[in-house]
Amino acid sequence: MEAQRHIGDQRNPSQVRVLVADRHPVVRSGIGLLLGGGRVLKLVGSAGTGSEAIETGARTHPDVVLLDLRFSDLLAPEIITELRRRDPHVRAVVFTSSPEHAIAKAAMNAGARGVLPKEAGRGEIVRTLLAVAHGDGLPQPPRRRKSRGLITTREYDVLRRAALGESTTEIAAAMFLSPNTVKGYMKNTLRKLDARNRIEAIAKARGLGLL
Repeated sequence: MEAQRHIGDQRNPSQVRVLVADRHPVVRSGIGLLLGGGRVLKLVGSAGTGSEAIETGARTHPDVVLLDLRFSDLLAPEIITELRRRDPHVRAVVFTSSPEHAIAKAAMNAGARGVLPKEAGRGEIVRTLLAVAHGDGLPQPPRRRKSRGLITTREYDVLRRAALGESTTEIAAAMFLSPNTVKGYMKNTLRKLDARNRIEAIAKARGLGLL
């Protein structure tokens, strides 16, 4: 399988091939400049949407994907799942300004090798990419003391589906939960966001950059 993966792909075994997927052009450009012309790290592609990241990954076979947390079409966990389905060898690092976001935790559960904050310096980015490429996992970001305002991964998934217009019954079916369990997650979310109903919760979540 490894041989098939590299057919028609001129690879330098001493280089780590990197795909940068980020919704912000300035981030893609900045990482591109950081990696440009490097002997150890080689930029093989960039993507501005989730679907583009998947297709570019399938075409370029990167060793590591530096992946934004969320895009207009897909979230990091969904992208990682599909990338790994198409190429089990690929490794992903979530690149975000919100390391403790529920999506970052879901991305780790989907197979990400680590979470790298966007304020990281050049040296830390390079060390992270090399460590992940060589099979070393990264520690998860240190957890802060839990607060009532921290939305869990499940609560976030329910809220995201509600924002897409799905009913409680539809959310329950999609997540293999009972309608009462979905209502419980939504009730917790309303309390944490200090919202009176799901519409207000969605609006507040968007205002906080959660959706």
